[in-house]
Parts: sequence; C-alpha cells; structure tokens
Amino acid sequence: MTFPEYLYRMKAYNLARIDKERDMHLQAWVNREVNMKKQQGKNTVYVYQQFKDFFDYEKRLNEIEQEKEESNLSEHERSLAKIASELNKKGG
Repeated sequence: MTFPEYLYRMKAYNLARIDKERDMHLQAWVNREVNMKKQQGKNTVYVYQQFKDFFDYEKRLNEIEQEKEESNLSEHERSLAKIASELNKKGG
C-alpha cells in the first residue's frame, strides 16, 4: 500500500467513525423523543401512544416508492445508463 493510499484509508476510517458517532447521538435523541410525556388532566401520559405515532413505516415506504416513480428517466438518460452498465460489465 502506498502512502497516499494509506492516507485515503485513514480518512475513510475517520469519516466512518464520525458517521457512527452521529448515529449514536441520533439514537440518544430518538430515545429522548420517544420517552416524552405530557400532562393530560391529572395524569402524565406518553406523547406517542403507539410506535406508528412515532414512526410510520408504511408512510416512509410509500414516500420512497413515490420518489422512484417521479425519477423516470428520459430516453437519452436510459441509453446512457445502458451504455454505462455494459461498460461496467466488461470492466472498462
């Protein structure tokens, strides 16, 4: 491994560590949010009664599917993608 390759690998490693730190902090934030409570009359209740109130999995899936449908490629873009795919298969 050359020295520049080593430097690139170290940079990639450090960037990956930063991503992991961000994920840990995001998880801590989510834990805080999910444990939020509010006063309801004389009782204290959770803000999110069900998991779906906190994270709607089906809604997120539908959003992704909708993005796919909206990103229809033009004929020219499709032909370029096909050429790129064929070049990748050949290793070129």
